[in-house]
Amino acid sequence: MTVPFMDAYVKLLIKTCHRRGVHAMGGMAAQIPIKNDPAANEAAMNGVRADKLREVRAGHDGTWVAHPALAAIAAEVFNEHMPTPNQFHVRREDVTINANDLLNMNVPGKITEDGIRKNLNIGLGYMEGWLRGVGCTPINFLMEDAATAEVSRSQLWQWCKHQAQTAEGKKVDKSYALRLLHEQAEELAKNAPKGHKYQLAEKYFATQVTGEAYDEFLTSLLYNEITQVSASPAPASKL
Repeated sequence: MTVPFMDAYVKLLIKTCHRRGVHAMGGMAAQIPIKNDPAANEAAMNGVRADKLREVRAGHDGTWVAHPALAAIAAEVFNEHMPTPNQFHVRREDVTINANDLLNMNVPGKITEDGIRKNLNIGLGYMEGWLRGVGCTPINFLMEDAATAEVSRSQLWQWCKHQAQTAEGKKVDKSYALRLLHEQAEELAKNAPKGHKYQLAEKYFATQVTGEAYDEFLTSLLYNEITQVSASPAPASKL
């Protein structure tokens, strides 16, 4: 949330909401508790605390979290730094944001194969869960939802569309994207319980990561499959 375009979005959100007397809500802390690893869990919770501190200092009126265990951390930070019911008085009149600020893609880092695989895992993991009727999926101790799946899909599509180069010197084209997609789907399926839907998720995700087709939403892309499951006749009663 600190890269230029996201920082611009946060400032404009707070200014716009408070000008209208509307609560400016912060973002979701996606972390979930890490069991059996106290050090990793402490680092994750410290990250949540730092994120909520940034939000309340920016002028947000509230926030949300992905797991009930994080609610106490968020409440503690906001209660300490926001003694009033809201921060409508933080008008952010100093803020002037234009379209270029919101489109400023000057962000640190490079495209890597590891990053591509992580995006593929998020998209596959979320879509596989959605096909089974699960709305949010924990991946690497983060609660991933439709929004993060869409971010992952969009990054992959964009890199393939523009034939981006990875830090390792590989061109991100259709064949490369589909090969990595298949490898990640196979790896996830290998460790998944019986009845998983990774092959089906791969089939649909493959249409979205090559820089060609771009459906409106990943969730609606899967509606026909969910409808077929829902329309199946109920098992006969044994009464």
